[in-house]
Amino acid sequence: MLCVTRPSDSRENVTSMTRSLKTLRTVQWSMLLSILLYVAVGEILGPNIRRIDPALSYVFSSLAVGIVGTIFVVRRTLVLRAASTLATQPEDTISLNQWKTGYITTYALCEALALFGLVLRFRGSELQQSLLFYIGGFVLLFFFRPRQPAAQAS
Repeated sequence: MLCVTRPSDSRENVTSMTRSLKTLRTVQWSMLLSILLYVAVGEILGPNIRRIDPALSYVFSSLAVGIVGTIFVVRRTLVLRAASTLATQPEDTISLNQWKTGYITTYALCEALALFGLVLRFRGSELQQSLLFYIGGFVLLFFFRPRQPAAQAS
């Protein structure tokens, strides 16, 4: 039995991958800009600095550690696994969807970190406390930029 693939299918998958990369890059840059906007909004519209309950800061810090751990789990289970499949089988639409979902989930979790900073700022914390969350979300979001899956050299 001879199995023949149509060239148009291959071309469609390459186009789909390129389109997905562009979309993910657009989402990433939009979210990076939104974090900068959070900092500006927090400083311009935020209330005067006042003493906040330290428990709130501890809760957000604990949640942030959990979110960072979740980011790495999502990357390992969705993004990296799907990328290894896409490197050898770029026509696999299920893997492409998992790959995109993994990136978008990662970006949403990074954005949540920055939102913790904004919430703290609106509760009256100092910029230094909020800045840790802003920077954490921004750096992780920037670090996890979408890359075209490629075959790994052995």
